[in-house]
Amino acid sequence: MKYLKQLFLLTFIFIFSCKNEEVKSPIADVSISNTSLERVEPTNWWVNFKDTSLQLLVKEVNIGNSTPSISYDGVSIEKVHKAKSENYLFIDLKIDKSTKPGKFDIIFTFNDDTKKTHTYELKERQKPAEDYKGFDSADAIYLITPDRFANADETNDINQNLKETTIDRTDGYKRHGGDLQGITNHIDYIADLGFTAVWPTPVLINDMPKGSYHGYAITDYYQVDPRFGTLEDYKNLADKLREKDMKLIMDQVANHCGLEHWWMKDLPFEDWVNNQKNYEDNIDSWGNDKNINSNHRRTTNQDSYTAEIDRKGNNEGWFVSTMPDLNQRNPFMAKYIIQNSIWWIETLGLGGIRQDTYPYPDKEFMANWAGSIMNEYPNFSIVGEEWSYNPLLVGYWQKGAKNKDGYESNLKSTMDFPMQKAIVEGIKEEETWGTGLVKMYEGLANDFHYTTPKDLMVFLDNHDEYRVFTALNEDATNVKMALSYMLMLPRIPQIYYGTEILMDDTANPGDHGLIRTDFPGGWNGDKINAFTGEGLSSEKKEMQNFTKKVLNYRKNSDAIHKGKTIHFAPFMGTYFLFRTHKDETVVHIINKNDKPITIDLKRYKEAGLDGKTLKNIISGNEFVWGNEIELTEKGSIILTTKK
Repeated sequence: MKYLKQLFLLTFIFIFSCKNEEVKSPIADVSISNTSLERVEPTNWWVNFKDTSLQLLVKEVNIGNSTPSISYDGVSIEKVHKAKSENYLFIDLKIDKSTKPGKFDIIFTFNDDTKKTHTYELKERQKPAEDYKGFDSADAIYLITPDRFANADETNDINQNLKETTIDRTDGYKRHGGDLQGITNHIDYIADLGFTAVWPTPVLINDMPKGSYHGYAITDYYQVDPRFGTLEDYKNLADKLREKDMKLIMDQVANHCGLEHWWMKDLPFEDWVNNQKNYEDNIDSWGNDKNINSNHRRTTNQDSYTAEIDRKGNNEGWFVSTMPDLNQRNPFMAKYIIQNSIWWIETLGLGGIRQDTYPYPDKEFMANWAGSIMNEYPNFSIVGEEWSYNPLLVGYWQKGAKNKDGYESNLKSTMDFPMQKAIVEGIKEEETWGTGLVKMYEGLANDFHYTTPKDLMVFLDNHDEYRVFTALNEDATNVKMALSYMLMLPRIPQIYYGTEILMDDTANPGDHGLIRTDFPGGWNGDKINAFTGEGLSSEKKEMQNFTKKVLNYRKNSDAIHKGKTIHFAPFMGTYFLFRTHKDETVVHIINKNDKPITIDLKRYKEAGLDGKTLKNIISGNEFVWGNEIELTEKGSIILTTKK
């Protein structure tokens, strides 16, 4: 007891003296700088992934001449890679399964014994990987160009720290001011229409001198463009959608970045981007005349006879001189892109990814990219853009395809450009043996080629294509026939914002600035407000109501989500399609006749509807399936046995 008292007294004296003297911690050495480094990416990570590896890109002046060290239970440095530029290090970490979430310092010791530190964080994952459920055929996706949808925060319209500092709503290629909060503010409108998912085109920063509104020239893969809002705004959009049982789909770009991306000022390796030497040799006079463009020969990915120069021309050429083509064959670039995708899935709780220009990057990398994501998130969904009207090419990219070259993409879904073209032509063309509705009939018959047709994403128009109202000769009835047919198919449907109110690009068909017109009512002072209906023409209101009725029926229809499909060859200007699951049958009829016509229903006997009462989901009228049906006007009819 005597010794304990003496020990207590000595401890008290020591503590008291510490309060009166400046005591330096051995960690706080004057040779250590505690300021954050220029970049460490990913900016944070999580514990408990299947893949226990993590590669950090470290960017800081002269960081390549330092040696990093970490002291944190469960985290170890496996390997350190130097780059050609002394301003980079790539650090391979292993994060043990037992690692706890928390923060730790990475200490960089230089040759002169000076040190710099960076505090890194490993977070706890917010939900099990299996709970990241992707989109499927039960969903309907609303595609939005954020700059053109709604401007909720006018204070972020112009940022003087960025290169493009103008707003001009009269110019289709200038920024207009739409933002993330504008989408969030109108979730109720989107949900009430019957949509279950939202896909905004990219909202990461595009610090480009012009044309930055579209989002596809990313200059920082970890930063939201401040003119769209903040990371918190992006998270809030995801959260508010989840509250409505809706999903957020992120538009990502693995093929290229923007020329003003921060790494273009100091490239880490000689092969960080494709045709890098050409760029560096001509950097002082860089422009379209010096660029090596992509030849856009996407068939070189499948063509067993293709010349190597043509394959490289597609995969390695730049889209344009302002979009450097990323070299995914560089293992550090490959890892960077994969980790960035996973970072956004975890950060936002995504319900899917849409990958831009899918056939342009290195296809082995794309298989690894998709496989890495699906390995971590087995119920997730990714759709790839293969802008081709050939089903053979589209089907090649779908998981499980029996490709002769043995290629396995690991990609669940592809964009169904062939069906989009078939629908537009089928509705627009005159009825003959080989034109008109037969295009849709034969287009759907191509489903035998696809591994899982219901996982294809079908659409009528998007941010790159003619507005469907323009494509179909500004005929609202044509649009209704096309839209209702698309929504009945064994597919995942995507609808571009404004299709529901017949937005058009007729003044200059195909012009991207016009295709991406401002949604009426999204800006203060708009005379027409499509969100409330104020000022909308009766034709546009009717289209909006039609879309709402069909989508909301579809939302709860197992027959459409997963039912058996049977269709009958077009006959006398009509086309019948049936979807059936258990006791629910949905009938879709297209009638292109301007005059009344009576159709003998005995031809459709195998649908099993004789004597059954069906309801028209648009008008609410009932119809007893008997020997014939009279079609009194051109248009589409949707009947259901569901009460």
